[in-house]
Amino acid sequence: MGLDLNKLEHLVAVAEEGSLTRAAARLHLSQQALSSSIRVLEREVGVPLLERGSAGITVLPAGQALVEDARVLNGMARSALYRARYIGRGEADTLRIGYTPAVTGEEIVALLSSVTDARPGIAPEVHQRYPAELTAALLAGDLDVGLCRGTAPAHGLTRTTLGHQRLHIAVAADHPIATRTAVSLAELADEPFMVWGTPGQSGYTDLLIDHCRHAGFEPRIERTDRQGTPPVTAVIGTHHIAFVTTPPGPAAGGKARIISLEPPVHAPLHALYLAQTTCPGRDTFLTDATL
Repeated sequence: MGLDLNKLEHLVAVAEEGSLTRAAARLHLSQQALSSSIRVLEREVGVPLLERGSAGITVLPAGQALVEDARVLNGMARSALYRARYIGRGEADTLRIGYTPAVTGEEIVALLSSVTDARPGIAPEVHQRYPAELTAALLAGDLDVGLCRGTAPAHGLTRTTLGHQRLHIAVAADHPIATRTAVSLAELADEPFMVWGTPGQSGYTDLLIDHCRHAGFEPRIERTDRQGTPPVTAVIGTHHIAFVTTPPGPAAGGKARIISLEPPVHAPLHALYLAQTTCPGRDTFLTDATL
């Protein structure tokens, strides 16, 4: 027996909205039609998926398991449809890439240059996404590959490491250590560090904090309100320090300075993707992308 993808989409909407009313509005269905669809799905599966009560909808364990797999199945279907369309229209082999703010534009350019050399016909589309948005777009089949640092793979996604890059320190040009060419991480124990993610909720932020702990101190951190901005520019006008992958030297038109860390510390560059989908451009990217 096959599962109806439309019904699976209905279940996902109810689980995410926590309400038949809101899910019906999101799906542009009547509440009665949506409720009927869910009941038919439950009969097909053979077990209850949702518990309906006065406090609202509760997703039962069987329902949660099906929701997790449904996101993957729906994403695979959307990806297959997208691929069939561009092949049928004779369009270029598009590679839809998403990347989190932890990955710089310069890194994207370097990665793509090696890929387009290996596969000249590929047409990259690049989109910046926050980690949760990146995961959602990959599961929905709207992106072929997502680049990140430390983001844990959601159910259905595969994560591979493309390489490790050396980390440096960015400070404003008027910072007391801006004249240094190199510092050790231990020397920065009393400095405030700027991060973009919330500790415990951001794999990359946790990685950076772990680097400090390995250097012998618990860092004083502050989550920047300049979300989406490059770390190099975010330190301008502050006394904060930020970890960056930008090469040492002046940056941001001389308003910031990049200082080497000695001994070196590194951060991984990860790729997330739906391994069950067919995407020759993505396969080339994962094989040939180098920094």
